[in-house]
Amino acid sequence: MGTVNIREAKPHLSRLVEQVAAGQDILIAKAGKPMAKLVPLQGVKPEIRFGLLKQTIRVPEDFDAPLTGHARRALGDDGPFPFESRRTRDTGRR
Repeated sequence: MGTVNIREAKPHLSRLVEQVAAGQDILIAKAGKPMAKLVPLQGVKPEIRFGLLKQTIRVPEDFDAPLTGHARRALGDDGPFPFESRRTRDTGRR
């Protein structure tokens, strides 16, 4: 654990924070007397920011429109019943 005088800590705070983030504890002293302790955070979850991608992702107006014949065939959905599996259709079972 390192000790830093408060006058030295002020102009070098970003460097001290980097050292603390790397796992080192740092005592901040005033006139040789410990006043504060910088320690790394543990178990802190990142802040959830709702709406972060609001203007980034665009959903087309017709995203839930029925698939065209070509798209249905590409997905293996070419039977008269859209949710019928190919195996069921081939064996005649439901």
